[in-house]
Amino acid sequence: MQRVELARRTGRVAPVVTLGSILTAAAVAAWFSWPRDALSELGVDPATALLFNGGLILGALLALPYAVPLWAAATTHAARLVAALFALTAVAMGLVGVFPMETPPHFPVAVAFYLLLTATLGADGVVRRRARTGRLSLALAVAHLLSWAAWAAGRFPGPGLALPETVGAVMLAAWVLALSPVATESVGSHRRGTRAERR
Repeated sequence: MQRVELARRTGRVAPVVTLGSILTAAAVAAWFSWPRDALSELGVDPATALLFNGGLILGALLALPYAVPLWAAATTHAARLVAALFALTAVAMGLVGVFPMETPPHFPVAVAFYLLLTATLGADGVVRRRARTGRLSLALAVAHLLSWAAWAAGRFPGPGLALPETVGAVMLAAWVLALSPVATESVGSHRRGTRAERR
């Protein structure tokens, strides 16, 4: 159980590393415009490529173990699906860094990341719809879809992808840090609480 708890704590560091690298890279690149550009453009500029891509890869490596406590805390097959979806989301995020913009695999892995993120939030929301954090997860899934719909409809400040991409990244961070089934308590206490709710 100590290893599972360590994996939970390691996973909670991932959003800090990932968002930190993105924001730092954006600050370093004087040319970068949030309304005009895509975040992945930071991954091809020699001045920010290592910081941006490396941050995504390191963040993914830190995030992947978080699937272990999610799986350990799961009491149903549907809850285990959430853990599996999160693991795939982390892998896709890392692959965005492995395959920078202008390489053929970049577009499919980037799309996969945002689709898997939505699926993770939505599945968790459905599984834990009776819990407040579950309902908030479901609301985030809907909001994520609406944010991309708003971008497609030209409702964002500019045509760039950076803003809707950042919305998704922040939602993932919020889920890991505050809303997931193991966000704020150890796996053991979560399982005990789940059993108590069933009685």
